[in-house]
Amino acid sequence: MGVVLRVPPSTPFKHRAKPPGPPTDSGELSRPSSTQVGMAATLILEPAGRCCWDEPVRIAVRGLAPEQRVTLRASLHDEKGALFRAHARYRADARGELDLERAPALGGSFAGLEPMGLLWALEPKKALVRLVKRDVRTPFAVELEVLDGHGPEPGRLLCRAQNKRDFLQLGVRREPVRAGRVRAALFLPPGKGPFPGVIDLFGSGGGLCEYRASLLAGHGFAVLALAYFRFEDLPADLNDVHLEYFEEAVDLMLQHPEVKGPSIGLLGFSKGGDLCLSMASFLKGITATVLINACVANTITPLHYKDMIIPKLVDDLGKVKITKSGFLTFMDTWSNPLEEHNHQSLIPLEKAQGPFLFIVGMDDQNWKSEFYAQIASERLQAHGKERPQIICYPETGHCIDPPYFPPSRASVHAVLGEAVFYGGEPKAHSKAQVDAWQQIQTFFHKHLNGKKCVKHCKI
Repeated sequence: MGVVLRVPPSTPFKHRAKPPGPPTDSGELSRPSSTQVGMAATLILEPAGRCCWDEPVRIAVRGLAPEQRVTLRASLHDEKGALFRAHARYRADARGELDLERAPALGGSFAGLEPMGLLWALEPKKALVRLVKRDVRTPFAVELEVLDGHGPEPGRLLCRAQNKRDFLQLGVRREPVRAGRVRAALFLPPGKGPFPGVIDLFGSGGGLCEYRASLLAGHGFAVLALAYFRFEDLPADLNDVHLEYFEEAVDLMLQHPEVKGPSIGLLGFSKGGDLCLSMASFLKGITATVLINACVANTITPLHYKDMIIPKLVDDLGKVKITKSGFLTFMDTWSNPLEEHNHQSLIPLEKAQGPFLFIVGMDDQNWKSEFYAQIASERLQAHGKERPQIICYPETGHCIDPPYFPPSRASVHAVLGEAVFYGGEPKAHSKAQVDAWQQIQTFFHKHLNGKKCVKHCKI
């Protein structure tokens, strides 16, 4: 495998439950799912009312005047009450209809043909708040409104609808895990197993992040969202991490009756990425590893395993920079892993038994993810191993989430308590998230399930 530079196109509407056949015409959209306000305009959603967060929704409006100018507005509140909003201006066609799959936005939070723009362009009312899902058992409710006109002040409300976006697909089971030292949540797909297994790790913010695991379970994987600090009785700080904890989680997965053996996959982001590299290099039972903007050296804290210690990559917090907007950027704090004094911190990924997929944001302002992926490729080749698959996304920052999460260019770090700049341009980053999500599923289906993913991204 080599390096692939991907500039994802606009993603066509795909609803996972839609039967085969020609594309749906605007006149064939499902029944109205809106509340009409004082006139015949109707806001139509397909699927109507409810769907999974990583599933696109088709948005259309009927009953407008020919060529009528309208503004569409979206909003949602997270579990802490934080408000996120987006809006875009449109013009109806000669029949008084508007289909966001065909009509470009004329301005607002975004411009151009962006069928899901009202979601990925959501911005917090309070600056630096990142949209995350804390409780996957409840949906996010997105309020959609159609307003008359393009004026700076909101026009007359024509109609509205609500799109409930779930994080647990119908039939997906969530099992809290408190086994030995392991603190996690296991998500099992609907139907009869066993299913290919994946362990999912997040980064240096700590806690138990479940939304990526819960969504991935909806695509046929048994996924363990694994906490490793700042959760319940786990350590409060990221100090002296022991690989035996993660080995216990691997064993738990392989012994579960609904997890398909004899091996599992790993999915890691940021600090969770280099932990996944260490797991793949030192532990048994791992045959596929996906890294999202990860380092090839052990970072932040020493890693212990049996009688071995991998020191952390040397960093210099005195090299933290502050952007013009007052955000911290850590790009220059990390020293080069190839320098002699860092050789002991490099993870011996050539010992791993399975392939790697590196997802790289080329505008990652946290660290040099593209450079690290190239180091991994050269190291594997030097040891006669298969090159990793590396997918690089231009204008994409550090935090690559599942589809339709608003790109997080900057937010307050959960541990540092400071505003950190992560990089990326919203439109390009959002398209990268859609494509990367499909690439991850394809990779795991191929190497854990021996089949191709049912979804394919058109490049």
